[in-house]
Parts: sequence; structure tokens; C-alpha cells
Amino acid sequence: MEINNIPQIKHTESGNFFLLAGPCAIEGEDMALRIAEKIVSITDNLQIPYVFKGSFKKANRSRIDSFTGIGDEKALKILQKVSQTFGVPTITDIHTNEDAAMAAQYVDILQIPAFLVRQTDLVVAAAETGKTVNLKKGQFMSPESMKHAVQKVLDCNNQNVMVTDRGTMFGYQDMIVDYRGIPTMKQFATTVLDVTHSLQQPNQTTGVTGGRPDMIETVAKAGIAVGVDGIFIETHFDPANAKSDGANMLHLDYFEGLMKKLVAIRKTINEF
Repeated sequence: MEINNIPQIKHTESGNFFLLAGPCAIEGEDMALRIAEKIVSITDNLQIPYVFKGSFKKANRSRIDSFTGIGDEKALKILQKVSQTFGVPTITDIHTNEDAAMAAQYVDILQIPAFLVRQTDLVVAAAETGKTVNLKKGQFMSPESMKHAVQKVLDCNNQNVMVTDRGTMFGYQDMIVDYRGIPTMKQFATTVLDVTHSLQQPNQTTGVTGGRPDMIETVAKAGIAVGVDGIFIETHFDPANAKSDGANMLHLDYFEGLMKKLVAIRKTINEF
């Protein structure tokens, strides 16, 4: 995939990694615009190609009383407003075939969640919109097996596909990142490392997913060092009170410092 194929993407000649970042879920217009404004300022200053991320709906929840969204169309219109306000592309998850055509009217990239990446009809529905498709690697899948998911998109005459590693299940309640998978998946498609979801601690007895945000910098630095094309990070100005995945999100206050470190590492890697 050519990153320049993503509408409104900036700073593609900088030599930097590209960034997918934003809140786990769209909780409202003010929060989305506040987070986007901060990240856009940072990425413009550091010349990082940036895509705003936000889920318009959270369908894969552990508990039935978990937050799932503020309304599909309402959230999608907020994503569209972020794009129009700041001149950046946007990405959101889809969970059903019907979601694909609906979300494609508002965002630039459709993301297939890790648990659904083997669902052929869903992947095909996303690919047939003509939008860029981001395939999350299943926690239960090998890096090598992702070539088949990529091929499903290519077979729909859509060349705009990327793969995102989000860790592999380690026992019942932890995730690990096997960095050997990065160069493997780069043979099939542009490859992203989802730092924050790789630090989830799922299947907690409370029904609320835990996480290790203290390890975000470690995992992100390692991803840049092994040559990942892009970095995916969920962030929020108040993770403790976020409505989804607050336990593993990066506090927005720490975002700029981390980006500066990653840009410095990428600059060094580019010299080899």
C-alpha cells in the first residue's frame, strides 16, 4: 500500500513512521475534537503522517452493561467533523457487513477488529467500498497466516490494505508481542504495531479489561527499532474515566514526549 493513497495524509516525505491515534471510542464531539487538536499539533510539529482513530461503536464487549457508543450516525458524523476541522484522515472499526457501506460515507480507513479478521464476508464488504482496509491480526493467528486475509482484500481489486499486529494471547489474561512477526507481515502489506492493545490484560474476573500503560513506551520503541511502518496508540486526556479501554490508553499529557523519542529512534534507524 502507498501511504499517499490515504486522503489528506500529510508529511509523507518526512521519513517518519505514520501514526494512527485517538480515543478508543467516540464519547462525544468535544472530547474527540480536543484529542484531535492536541495530536494534530504534535504531529505537524514533528512531521509525522497522522490518521485520527476513534471507534464509532464498540460491539465486542465482555459485559452487556459495557459502553458501546453514543449512536452510530452521531459518532460517525463526529469523525467526519474531525476530518473536516483538522484536515486529517480518519479510521474506525466495523463489525458487520452493513457497517462497511455506512462507515465508508464518513471515514477514510475501515478497520477489521482482530476477533473478526477471519470473517470473509466482512473483509470483502470493507474491501469493496474502495476504502483503505486495516486488518488487525487475530490474537490467535500467526503472522504468516495474515497473508490470506490480505489476499481477500487484493482479490477485491483493492490494493489499499495494511496489517496491524496487536499482540498474541499469552495464557488467558495477558498479551505478548512477537517482534519476529513484523518483518514477516511486511512481506504481505504495510505493517502497523498497535501498542496499546498489545498491552491489554483481557478476561479479568470483573469483566473489565485491564492493561499495562507503563509499558507503552517500551513496546513502541521496540516496534520502531524493528522497522514497523506505522504505530497505533489509543490516547485520552482522562484515561481513568474513559468509557472504553481506559486501563491501557496513554494519557494525552505524555503523548508528545513519546512521539519525540520515537521520531529520534526512527531517524537513527533510517541511517542504517
